[in-house]
Amino acid sequence: MADDTHQADANHGGKASSWLAVTVILLGFTIAGVALCLGPNWFMFWMGAAVCALGGILLLAFRVFQDVVLDAPRTMHAGTNRDMLS
Repeated sequence: MADDTHQADANHGGKASSWLAVTVILLGFTIAGVALCLGPNWFMFWMGAAVCALGGILLLAFRVFQDVVLDAPRTMHAGTNRDMLS
């Protein structure tokens, strides 16, 4: 049961800086998508693309790809039949 408590405490939320970078990219993607629906409005589209690029720079600067939570390996319980799981 101690393992279940440990798994319940595991948090895959990431750092606030990681969420900021992802939010900036999502905002840029939304701006570009709306711009395509409005005509297309190419100036607004490229502004959205620039915001996405800024978010990509933030991803690299904040080292988002190192913000990983590694779980303990998953193991089968003693009485579990593998055929029932597939």
